[in-house]
Amino acid sequence: MDNKTQSDGSDRSDRSDRSDRSDQSDPPHRRIRPSGGYRALRSFQVATMIYDATVAFCERFVEKRSRTVDQMVQAARSGRQNIAEGSRAAAASSQTELRLVNVARASLDELLLDYEDFLRQRGLPQWSKESPEAMRVRSVGRGHRSDWSDWSDRSDRSDRSDPSGQPNPYSQWLSSPDPGLVANALICLIHQANYLLDRQVAGLEKQFIHDGGYSERLATERIAERQRQKEVKRTDRSNQSDRSDPSDRSDRSNQSDRSDPSDPSDRSDPTDPSDKHSAPDCPNCGKPMALRTARKGPNAGAQFWGCSAYPECKGIRNLDRPM
Repeated sequence: MDNKTQSDGSDRSDRSDRSDRSDQSDPPHRRIRPSGGYRALRSFQVATMIYDATVAFCERFVEKRSRTVDQMVQAARSGRQNIAEGSRAAAASSQTELRLVNVARASLDELLLDYEDFLRQRGLPQWSKESPEAMRVRSVGRGHRSDWSDWSDRSDRSDRSDPSGQPNPYSQWLSSPDPGLVANALICLIHQANYLLDRQVAGLEKQFIHDGGYSERLATERIAERQRQKEVKRTDRSNQSDRSDPSDRSDRSNQSDRSDPSDPSDRSDPTDPSDKHSAPDCPNCGKPMALRTARKGPNAGAQFWGCSAYPECKGIRNLDRPM
């Protein structure tokens, strides 16, 4: 009984040791596209202040049984949440990220109209863009850096403290008992958020055009990895042939020439564009090429071969061109 218990214990410890070692041997996976980091975005921080201020505005100045309360709160919430969701979606889809940021922009436009309606229907004046009151509110946001200037670092910062817990620099306007003053200040904030989101969308579009989408970058990484594996196998075969008997080299080379194409050890996929039989080498740098699709111009929708080292190398080949 004791021997069995000891053997069971040793088996479990061996298995746990093996699992621990296997975990330690696996290097951390590098994400192809970074995502997250939305809490550091100025657009997200301004949208958070707009959301909180809209909830307080509706509680103080709008009839609670009015459907406008729910519409304004949901529009403000959508403006904030879609920025965060789009930032998260960046890891797998550039188009989803762009779409969600545009949804946030549209939600804030809807909220902007609600505040303008509030002022107009109650006969309250709306500040012009160049009025002294609007300029004072806008000057608070000028102390912050451009929203897109920090977007090169998009690492996951979701564990950072929520900016909503920090002092609100607009509290002197947003906590005022005058509903017209609060509504005008929020209109200025919405304009600032929309400006930041417009810059964010422009930056995302530029990044997409320059670096390609997630699928293109994933295919590029896969082609590069397959090329690396082929180089390793070629090096291993070369090393093995150097250590073998010279009298056996000719026999093995003849056997390899007569190898059966149906041999299951040959795992090359003739339909795979990254395979050496179908993917050509770049005419400029010699690296393997990736199958791409033209997105604009007279050949929009047509496929062609593009260098996997793009944008460093811009070599291309026609799809129907002989390799």
